[in-house]
Amino acid sequence: MHPTPPASSASKSARDFSSVWIVIPAYNEGAVIADTVLHARTMFKHVVVINDGSSDDTGIAAARAGAAVVNHPVNLGQGAALQTGIDYALVRGAGFVATFDADGQHCIDDVVAMLNHLQDKNLDVVLGSRFLGNAIGISRLRRAVLWAAIIFTRITTGLKLTDAHNGLRVFTSKSIAKINLYQNRMAHASEILEQIAKHKMTYAELGNTVRYTSYSIAKGQSSSNSINILMDLFVGRLRK
Repeated sequence: MHPTPPASSASKSARDFSSVWIVIPAYNEGAVIADTVLHARTMFKHVVVINDGSSDDTGIAAARAGAAVVNHPVNLGQGAALQTGIDYALVRGAGFVATFDADGQHCIDDVVAMLNHLQDKNLDVVLGSRFLGNAIGISRLRRAVLWAAIIFTRITTGLKLTDAHNGLRVFTSKSIAKINLYQNRMAHASEILEQIAKHKMTYAELGNTVRYTSYSIAKGQSSSNSINILMDLFVGRLRK
């Protein structure tokens, strides 16, 4: 499911990343979560999976693969799961926190590159961009919806981004401590960006790879479900 990191990864990860925490929200990802955790742990020791009220063996599989697991008794949504994971990492002394999708779409080598860029440029946050990198298997409708979300986000936050709904992000602990999520579902992605703008965090985008597999499409990355992104964006705006 995950590509083999290039030979240059060792030099890229020469820095001490012992204080990095990888936060993975997960809901009914029992089929793939062990692979995702093992993939993340090839580079990083600290991985926490927030088992968001799953009805399958997501939590058990994640724990067996070496992740710390926090269980939500009911499904609260990805925004709530991310906030739980962020809080968990900060309490345990995280120096950096990366958010990472559970379904195998992301590559951990991209996190290494983002962390290096964060430190080289002395930034608060680095955001992944599939449109500066690779969006493998993306549908035309989903691409169009994501671009509409980008335009909406540029207008509402002033952030000049090329990807507004990418789950791959890297923060310093100081910056992510300022993030407080109230939108539990997809609108949390825009909420994060709004808070980055509100707190005037220094940021950059870095190209990353997002792979749309048959599994991830079936799980909710289909073209029809893409419309939910825009629905949540507007609902989130109306609630303010």
